[in-house]
Amino acid sequence: MKPLAILAALGLVLAAAPVLGQMPGADPQALWTYFTQQSPYQKWGQWPDFAGRQPGKSPHGDFVAVYVNPIALEAKGVPLPAGSLIVKDGFNAAGQLTSITVMYKVPGYNPAGGDWFWARYSPQGQAGPFGQPRGCVGCHGAGAANDHVLAHRYR
Repeated sequence: MKPLAILAALGLVLAAAPVLGQMPGADPQALWTYFTQQSPYQKWGQWPDFAGRQPGKSPHGDFVAVYVNPIALEAKGVPLPAGSLIVKDGFNAAGQLTSITVMYKVPGYNPAGGDWFWARYSPQGQAGPFGQPRGCVGCHGAGAANDHVLAHRYR
């Protein structure tokens, strides 16, 4: 690797270190606390091509709203940086929140699956399933070339 490329990569790692140091590991309860209390996800941005409430698909609900933390929102391409966090609210046809699902990029967690940690929560915060659920991994595997993200195309 060229010295300039090494310095650039080191700079990115050092710039992300304070943010990553404040984020939880692959722990569903610590993650829930992080994105609901420490960094409330509903204050994050949304992808311009998937903003607001959109029609959803099973298992997420009749309608969904996707929120993306600044790390993932500002990414210019794939793979997404460590600490990327994508939260999807799932609603039924009556507009009631029924589930909250999360993709969280944890360095070294699951290299074969893009290092994504998945979790599904009830609106009250009860986790299950989480980790590497077969349904999440199987469905999102179709988007492996886009780092397993299905709701937005990174360029």
